[in-house]
Amino acid sequence: MKDPRIEKYADVLLNYCIKLKKDQLVCLRGSSLAEPLILELYKAALLKGAHPFTRILLQGLEEVYFKYSSESQLKYITPIQKYEMNNSDALVAIMSDFNTKELTNIDPRKHAVAHKAARPLMQKTMRRAAQGTFAWVGCLYPTNAAAQDAGMSLSDYEDFVFKACLLDRKDPVAEWQKISKYNARLIKYLSRKSEIRIVAPDTDLTYKVKGRRWINCDGKNNFPDGEVFTAPWENSASGHIRFTFPAVYNGHEVEDVRIEFKNGKAIKATASKGENFLTAMLNMDKGSRYLGEVAIGTNFGIKNFTKNILFDEKIGGTVHMALGMAYPETGGKNTSGLHWDMICDLRKDGALYADGHMFFKNGKFLK
Repeated sequence: MKDPRIEKYADVLLNYCIKLKKDQLVCLRGSSLAEPLILELYKAALLKGAHPFTRILLQGLEEVYFKYSSESQLKYITPIQKYEMNNSDALVAIMSDFNTKELTNIDPRKHAVAHKAARPLMQKTMRRAAQGTFAWVGCLYPTNAAAQDAGMSLSDYEDFVFKACLLDRKDPVAEWQKISKYNARLIKYLSRKSEIRIVAPDTDLTYKVKGRRWINCDGKNNFPDGEVFTAPWENSASGHIRFTFPAVYNGHEVEDVRIEFKNGKAIKATASKGENFLTAMLNMDKGSRYLGEVAIGTNFGIKNFTKNILFDEKIGGTVHMALGMAYPETGGKNTSGLHWDMICDLRKDGALYADGHMFFKNGKFLK
């Protein structure tokens, strides 16, 4: 029996998130587990007069690629990948893992080589998105693997996902517009500020944001969404931060991450688990030890950590920051093959200061 929420999901993704138009070329990317959503998106795109095509990932394919590729193969970007990036108008990227730990035992250096090689493609994607010539959205189709990570049954996780996306509401778009207004109020305040300071247990970190643009994340690129973000001055981060939740990247869980910054650069990074992987990623390229994004989570409908960054970085009352690539629309200049988000929870004994004045305490905006 078809879940009626899938049709609503597809409708919001195409009409609200990427605003798909007639004659546009749109890529639908996900695993075969996301078949119900991909089929609904494909049908809806055709009915709009667009030109959908699919990229379907099979179980075990990524593991085989990383296990058996030589260094030259890891560095190779196919002409097809380049053509798609240069000619597609839109992308719906659907997280739909068979096994979220599939790549855990892959040599971290292989990840680093592949991500570094893909950097030009990543930069082109971000430039086109910033220029408004390419629309994209990242979303998730509930699978048993993701449900197990979250500590839920599949049916409970499905309910969690659809609720986080506000698809349980009569008019999801109207609800996302409410989040947009909250974000806009926060951005109005932050846009007049020069320096931000984060204070929390074992955390005291300062960075500059004057002249950078804050972005209102209200469901257009990530779905679900709920954050405001910008890029700090590349050489400004100073102090230290301990990230509350495990940092998950490419199937690797790195726990109890603590990073010390000086003149913008991560000069020391430790972890109680996965420190070798953390170090390998930070040594990927010249930009991987610098911050490309700083953000505040504003989705108060998401309360629990689920080991999925699409949801976790949006938790209302948290902050997150990404080491590596900056989004061009913020004015950030850092380039890297890495973009790794890590989360610090401020809902208990946490605060944010702007130009020396507290504006955020225990997860709440005070202004």
